[in-house]
Amino acid sequence: MHRLWRKRGRRIRPSDKDLVFRTVFFLLFAVFAVTFVLLNIRTDWRSPSVAYLLFSATMGVKVCTVTAWLLYRRFPDKLNEMRHRQKLARMVLENQWYEQSDTKQSEGFFKDLPASSKPKIARFPRMYYRMENGLLHITAEITLGKFQEPLLHLENKLESGLYCELVSRELLDGFVEYTLLYDMISNRIPISEVRVEHGKMQLMQNTYWEFDSLPHMLIAGGTGGGKTYFILTLIRALLQTSAVLYILDPKNADLADLSTVLPNVCSRKEEIVQCITDFCTAMHERSADMKHMENYKTGENYAYLGLSPQFLVFDEYVAFMEMLTSREREDVLNKLRQIVMLGRQAGFFLILACQRPDAKYLGDGIRDQFNFRVALGRMSELGYSMMFGETKKEFFFKNIKGRGYADTGKGMITEFYTPIVPKGYDFLKEIGRCNRVKSEQ
Repeated sequence: MHRLWRKRGRRIRPSDKDLVFRTVFFLLFAVFAVTFVLLNIRTDWRSPSVAYLLFSATMGVKVCTVTAWLLYRRFPDKLNEMRHRQKLARMVLENQWYEQSDTKQSEGFFKDLPASSKPKIARFPRMYYRMENGLLHITAEITLGKFQEPLLHLENKLESGLYCELVSRELLDGFVEYTLLYDMISNRIPISEVRVEHGKMQLMQNTYWEFDSLPHMLIAGGTGGGKTYFILTLIRALLQTSAVLYILDPKNADLADLSTVLPNVCSRKEEIVQCITDFCTAMHERSADMKHMENYKTGENYAYLGLSPQFLVFDEYVAFMEMLTSREREDVLNKLRQIVMLGRQAGFFLILACQRPDAKYLGDGIRDQFNFRVALGRMSELGYSMMFGETKKEFFFKNIKGRGYADTGKGMITEFYTPIVPKGYDFLKEIGRCNRVKSEQ
């Protein structure tokens, strides 16, 4: 509670509905006035020169224009903050989320016309705005009044109205705090900055896959959405650690080409089935061996014991399942179910990719065990529903490769951008180099 009261931010007031115009007008008027006065300090106002007065006014306008441009370039966040506060004030006013007192009667110029009534605000809800480290914090007071429900569910309005993505929604004592990530595309990072440290992988400036605590990743996306480049980015990042990788590509496409520079790359049906079986068996063996280690401690995972994580990267999962007989399919599903249910403690993780996460092959609660889910490119409403379950999130398509939506395992679906891959980047060569460096260590 102390943190909330100490750092709530600026309060939103009814007068903020014209905040941008009012601030800009008075600021530029002050600049114009100072410029005009300074240029006319020596002017004899008893017989002023009209030409010089016009020159002074023109210079004042030019100085105002330059000042406005410099302020816009130098302090863009301040302008965005004013715009956001203005939108929040208008949101409350237009929805009439405030208590009104008796209306004020104002007489017009003509006495014979009926007086107009103007609503008077008796109590404006306490709402605060704060921008900090690229995050917006909007806090609203909850008073158990008739406007409690709309103030408790502002997610969609804030996301679409402020062009942000909700990161968290926290209930505090008497307040609800919305934390939103502003300008998501500016948080995109290049592939060279993707790092894996302490059981988590950085994918954007404020987005991590915390696989040690929120294991397994599900990736969906159609052709041209950037799915393959994203998987290759994950592989490159994991190769820079002690992780052991197994790569499955049943369509014998881009990932299958990695067999020239990496071990454990499978593309044939029999090899893939055997690899899944071996991966599941190794997981059970490690789980049993961990309990007999000297420094084993209940509740700790593989990293505490100094063991390396292992990742099974499985592309075109649904297409592969269509190749199998009913019996083979059930056997593979059973082993994958064991991996997603039991793999976290032993350090065995699954990265599953497909064009659409068909519930037929991700049933029995398997999908819910994928804590990090990414949907890239254009997807249908049914596809988003398969990916994220029932949600009130509004999804918008933007024609940007590598752009989509992600649930990082914390219950919030946010806009997501895969790491930037430079034009002409040679994944095969770079992954081969990473593997050679790793082998020499």
